Amino acid sequence: MPKHTDTSVPPGAHLKALRLARGLTQERLAERAGVSLGVVKKLERGGTARLGTYHSLARALGVRTSRIFDPSGPHVTTRSDDDNIDLMPLRQAIAPPVTFTGRIEVDHGPSGDEPDLERLRSAAHGTGAAYHRDDYAHVAAVLPLLVRSAHAAVEFHGGGPQHEAALRIRSNVLQMAGRYLTQVRAYDLAHTALRDAIEDALRIDDSAGVAAAVYQQGWLLMRQGRLDEAEQVSVTTAEAIEPRMSRATRSALGAWGKLLVHASAAAARNNRPREARDILRLAGAAGTALGDRQAVEVSSWGRFDRRTVAFQAIENQLVAQRPERVLGLAARVGPPTDTKGRTFMRRHLLDVAQAHVMLQQYDDASDVLWSLFDATPEWLRHQRMAADTFGDVTRGTRRRHLSQRQRDLAAFFGTQ
Repeated sequence: MPKHTDTSVPPGAHLKALRLARGLTQERLAERAGVSLGVVKKLERGGTARLGTYHSLARALGVRTSRIFDPSGPHVTTRSDDDNIDLMPLRQAIAPPVTFTGRIEVDHGPSGDEPDLERLRSAAHGTGAAYHRDDYAHVAAVLPLLVRSAHAAVEFHGGGPQHEAALRIRSNVLQMAGRYLTQVRAYDLAHTALRDAIEDALRIDDSAGVAAAVYQQGWLLMRQGRLDEAEQVSVTTAEAIEPRMSRATRSALGAWGKLLVHASAAAARNNRPREARDILRLAGAAGTALGDRQAVEVSSWGRFDRRTVAFQAIENQLVAQRPERVLGLAARVGPPTDTKGRTFMRRHLLDVAQAHVMLQQYDDASDVLWSLFDATPEWLRHQRMAADTFGDVTRGTRRRHLSQRQRDLAAFFGTQ
């Protein structure tokens, strides 16, 4: 989860104020929330916890989770510049300097040759495919040049006949950059990329592009704990692009459905279970309209079908701390039958692993994590939820009783 220790008034101070306003002792709040007294004390002293812990505390206090993260002032702690250096080429491409003319300085090359839009479009599609293959090294290497090339194409074509095509490509490229940067937790830079992607799509009245970029933005906002905003932008955009079911394309159904899934996720995390359920019911209409088909947009919001809605319903049950319900619904969906299935279901499988941990079924949780490690290790490496879940496994299992697979996972997550 995102760190919230950089504000002048940390979440713990809001938590304490809310607790005192309700006349609760630390012991009583811990009991209501189902967490240890030590957790409450640690948070009120300025410590941090997983977002799920904040959900539980907010639910016990009868408030939205976002109340604990109310804005409270500028940063007062120093942050490392390591990520600035590591991401320097991408940072320079996405946030280039602007001159007094207000125009981005773009290098067109020595001859100023016309950019090859078809080649640029193909490269963007290939980079999106690499991202979905979890080839993050390739994505990180290619994205800076791709973004700069997209800027150059837009600048070169100006208001000419190819200007719209160039803007469409740049919007798509910036969406991919935003997705990658969110994955590696460079949130501020991701926000810049996605904001610019939305603006490009709006300039050419590309509603599908706007929807795709807002979908990515919703994920980013949830990662930052900005749950009210994540729900609002997702619902508002979904309302604007709602398709006619009788004539909607797969892509239109998928974009609409994915936005609603994100809105449901944000509402669930914000202790708004009724709203989360109602929103997800709408997303289910898109899944029903697709039938047994799948909507796919590799370069933007990925894949959507009826299982996407089912997975979100299961995740919402996990957020509500109903592990038995999670496992019961997961059994209806069924386990993946091959590596491709595990890749498609991987976020869902993390929920299943966490439910096993909540029920102290540590071997079962380890088996799920091992299957993900075997099928999609690069993706798993970037999932903090996976590392946290395995940390719970090791705390619940005596170290000398760890199996060989568990020891291998400990080495992978760096918890040995």
